[in-house]
Amino acid sequence: MFDSYRLASVPGLETGAQGTGGTATRPRSSLAVSLILLVLVLAGLPVAVWLDLRDISETTLRSQVDALSAVIDDVRGYYAQNVVARVSAHHGQVTVSANYQQTPGAIPLPATLSLELGSALHGLGATRNMGYRFFSDLPFANRAPHVFDDFERAALETLRAKREGTVYDISGSILDRRMRLITPVIMSAGCVECHNSDPASPKRDWKIGDVRGIEEFTVGQHLGANIFAFKYLMLYFVFATIVGVSFVGFLRHQATIISRTNAFLAGVAGKLSKYLSPQHFRSIFSGEKDAVVSTERKKLTIFFSDVVNFTAATERMQPEELTALLNEYLTEMAQVAAEYGGTVNKFIGDAMLVFFGDPHSKGTVEDARACVRMAFAMQNRLSTLNVSWRGRGIEEPFRCRIGINTGYCNVGNFGSDERMDYTIIGAEANLAARLQSIAKPGGIVMSYETFAHVSDLVHARALEPMTLKGIPRPVVPYEIDGPNEAHSPNETSVVSLHVPGVDLFLDTGAVDAMNAAQAIDSLEAALARLRKARTDRSIAT
Repeated sequence: MFDSYRLASVPGLETGAQGTGGTATRPRSSLAVSLILLVLVLAGLPVAVWLDLRDISETTLRSQVDALSAVIDDVRGYYAQNVVARVSAHHGQVTVSANYQQTPGAIPLPATLSLELGSALHGLGATRNMGYRFFSDLPFANRAPHVFDDFERAALETLRAKREGTVYDISGSILDRRMRLITPVIMSAGCVECHNSDPASPKRDWKIGDVRGIEEFTVGQHLGANIFAFKYLMLYFVFATIVGVSFVGFLRHQATIISRTNAFLAGVAGKLSKYLSPQHFRSIFSGEKDAVVSTERKKLTIFFSDVVNFTAATERMQPEELTALLNEYLTEMAQVAAEYGGTVNKFIGDAMLVFFGDPHSKGTVEDARACVRMAFAMQNRLSTLNVSWRGRGIEEPFRCRIGINTGYCNVGNFGSDERMDYTIIGAEANLAARLQSIAKPGGIVMSYETFAHVSDLVHARALEPMTLKGIPRPVVPYEIDGPNEAHSPNETSVVSLHVPGVDLFLDTGAVDAMNAAQAIDSLEAALARLRKARTDRSIAT
């Protein structure tokens, strides 16, 4: 009975569709977070490696400088024991002298050996990153004074106070490190005798255990020298970076595709929403309903409306004007239906099918009451539209008849797997259409099943029983005279009547106190003239 349809624009659906597209920003934000984390990971790994290299370098330098110190001490000890001691024990021509180079057959003192060994190692240190110095702040008269820096002078003072131990210093820049070790030169018995008796000695009261000077061992290392110790790790970093960048590029590409797909789907959803009721649209996209051919039996309240003399209007008006007028009418009615929770199921030309109870229901009673309130609201909205249309030159605006019935129907998806239609079928739906057909222009007729649920909301009177095909029982229609003001005071603010010779629209809620008196006078004058005209016609007949 009810064919294909087009659903008018319903407020809220466009927003919902756009909200679906708005979720496309989520992959972008997630991608930004992923990029930040990836940058932190990739940047943090080299920093960690650099810290490891620095720690390795410092540990290595410490061990190297300790080993160098031990080597120098062993060399000097060996020289003192196995060279100087043996030569000194031999009473031949060999002598031990600080100025051994000027004395034929002489060999250097241990201190002289250390000084010259330091000079030799200092020359090699330029290429081997190491150095050795043996010096004192009290040099012999025939030697040049030694230059001290702050660390060396502080170390000498510390060691003279403690007379033992070692002093370390670590310095350098971001890319290199340098370790310095200073140990004391302790005066032995032989050294005390020699220094106290030598006329070139600047001090002649040395005692055993005094700190004569210091030995400084320096080892430097460039951090780049150890980088290739982690060559496999570096290769891994390079590989991980390439993979990470590629993955990020892939994610960006995927995010772009998803964003475009979401935008496309949002557009499609927005377009589909124009062809479905808001309730049906939400139930499909939320997963509550499946797009399969299936029905269920439910008790619904069915609303059917039709424009009176629409065929005649099509003959009076141009197609463009009629189309604009009809679309405006259906749009307004669909908005009213959405406000009251009705499911707009079909537009059949100028007719309109709405039902309550599917896909969501508040219960049979509340569904019926909401439907009747919607019918009053539609009549009031149509009265408002008629005023606007008359102002635009429409001679005979629309008037509609409404039929309402409550009963069991089959509701769901009817059709084939390729093409289906969400609608209702059953005798109760046909009854709503028949009730509409017997309603007066601008009137509302309902079945007893509906009246039983809304009797306190309306003033209604029973009409003659009618028999319908497919319904075994006689049907008693109820014509609504108006809403019950005690239950719906807001529904009675508009009084509307459009019949030949009468064009009345009164919104009592919109009339202010200043114009109320004038409106009352005009209405009373109109009533007096109408009564007089009726009396004159009665006398004439």
